[in-house]
Amino acid sequence: MTSSPELPAVSDAPRKSRKNNPEKTRENILQEAIVEFVQQGLAGARVDAIAERIHTSKRMIYYYFGSKEQLYVEVLEKLYGDIRNTETRMNLTALEPREAIRRLVEFTFDHHDQNVDFVRIVSIENIHNAEYVKRSDSIKAMNSNILEALGATLRRGAEMGLFREGLEPLDVHLLINSFSFYRVSNRHTFSEIFQIELSDEAVKRRHREMLCDSVMRYLQA
Repeated sequence: MTSSPELPAVSDAPRKSRKNNPEKTRENILQEAIVEFVQQGLAGARVDAIAERIHTSKRMIYYYFGSKEQLYVEVLEKLYGDIRNTETRMNLTALEPREAIRRLVEFTFDHHDQNVDFVRIVSIENIHNAEYVKRSDSIKAMNSNILEALGATLRRGAEMGLFREGLEPLDVHLLINSFSFYRVSNRHTFSEIFQIELSDEAVKRRHREMLCDSVMRYLQA
């Protein structure tokens, strides 16, 4: 009998926590939304399932994000933001050009390898013909930043006689990302068809070094 009066206080605690920590609530919703969109795709994802995982309501999610589609857009912004923010912190323009490129290649390879959810979400968005990326000005802005830093590094390298003239930053960016992305996005089919284990550490080290060498040879004067 003494325990029943305490029940309202317990059930109220999550509500108070959510009210007092709106940023934490948003982050929790985004993290669970990533899981749902990765597993179910945009069409199959259910806001109810996300709400159930974090013990909240659909109403709370709609309060923060407005709609399932806007939640998906913000998932895209978060995942792109994670990789671009880390690239910015690398401060490529302060490094010797060859070292800057090598670090960028190694980081990109490792990030894709360790963040399968990013690769899957980008693959899902390509199925939708980038419809939701088009709705986000911030994704375009954050991706232009890495091209500017890469372009500045390539120009410095050319001025020092290390890289050849006329390199297009977008082409180099595509070269680095295409291999890193493909080996994750197609890992199951590729591994089965060619009977190779892409998650093997020795294989990863070989591929990482191969990508570094390929990019550096393409850039060299």
